[in-house]
Amino acid sequence: MSQQILQAVESSFLKEKVDEFGIGDTVDVHTKIQEGNKERIQIFSGTVIARSGSGSREMFVVRRIVAGEGVERKFPLHSPKIEKIEVKRRSVVRRAKLYFLRERTGKGVRLRERRDR
Repeated sequence: MSQQILQAVESSFLKEKVDEFGIGDTVDVHTKIQEGNKERIQIFSGTVIARSGSGSREMFVVRRIVAGEGVERKFPLHSPKIEKIEVKRRSVVRRAKLYFLRERTGKGVRLRERRDR
């Protein structure tokens, strides 16, 4: 009973159209940034290394290398701050979480590209 009530409340916060992407995909996440009274779009580009949760609590982690330093950012999937998620490249992976990429640098970070027909 309480699960049904929780789902009914959560359903109002879910986005109708969620962009399809998976673990290992290289994505551009377009987020709304508030600067004073102006709002602009900022793009965070990187590889999706994890997805977790379900419903309105679903999250995903994007990792990229900036100036030789690894930067990870965790986004809520159904957040109104996320404008869109644009998939740049799809990759073949055999893991649900790609945390092993944290220890790798250079060419070791590359993933094999998935070729859809």
